[in-house]
Amino acid sequence: MFLLLCMTVRHCLPYFITVDAHAEDCFFDKVQNGTKLGLTFEVIEGGFLDIDVRVLGPENEEIIKRERESNGKVTFAAAKTGTYTYCFSNKMSTMTPKGVMFSMEIGEPQAAVAEQGESHSTKLTEMIRELSSALVGVKHEQEYMEVRDKIHRKINESTNSRVVMWSFFEAVVLVAMTVGQVYYLKRFFEVRRVV
Repeated sequence: MFLLLCMTVRHCLPYFITVDAHAEDCFFDKVQNGTKLGLTFEVIEGGFLDIDVRVLGPENEEIIKRERESNGKVTFAAAKTGTYTYCFSNKMSTMTPKGVMFSMEIGEPQAAVAEQGESHSTKLTEMIRELSSALVGVKHEQEYMEVRDKIHRKINESTNSRVVMWSFFEAVVLVAMTVGQVYYLKRFFEVRRVV
């Protein structure tokens, strides 16, 4: 029971990659016909936090194409047996690399599910599958919250440093104006003697 739960979670570990400017990184999964595939992604740093995502089938046919997305989830069933390709493209960026966190979920092929359903159709296995899918959902939500926390922390640190620099600039301007006013007033009240 625990082994089945661990095996399901093992297939959805997140990856962190950096896609350079004018580059495209692709990943592959070889699956059987009828297998459910899922791709969850989030751009965590770089530029406007956007990236192009493509999913290609075994014969390089384009199944899904999304442009300038910051996050998303793509789920589909494999129509053919073969290698499916997930590509993250940063070709629209001129200089900025993008950091991407993503996970690929691979379900069991329909034939294996049907065979297990005939031989082991008990409530316990159904409950384990439901628990496993709920656990994967919670894990994805925690990863998403962790990424959002990192992004917000970076924004807060950037804002904090800007506020400090602005305060320093204001202090310098205030001191300069004070010195200027003292000098002007001193000259204004200075008595000039005519010889």
